[in-house]
Amino acid sequence: MIVHLVLFKLKSGVSRNDPRLREAITMLEAVKGKVPGVQRWECGWNFSDRPIAYDYGLSSTFATRVDLAIYVPHPEHQAAVTKLREVADWVLCDYEVNEQR
Repeated sequence: MIVHLVLFKLKSGVSRNDPRLREAITMLEAVKGKVPGVQRWECGWNFSDRPIAYDYGLSSTFATRVDLAIYVPHPEHQAAVTKLREVADWVLCDYEVNEQR
């Protein structure tokens, strides 16, 4: 199983009620139903007040690296990425989990 983890930090001057951000989050949350190969798709706002915390997170899973490779260039994903670039920066980590552990 492949885990795709993305943590978003809002750009300076962007608040949670910014219409551009709301549109980007709506697009991101809709990806699950539109892109084949997505097994799990969880998004949510951070509630931690620690200074190192990011603002929003996405955790998703794919059965294989091939499924992840199909997801990355998919038009629905890329549309969300384009919108998110306006309002946030992010870091990501893709890692493989051995389900037999």
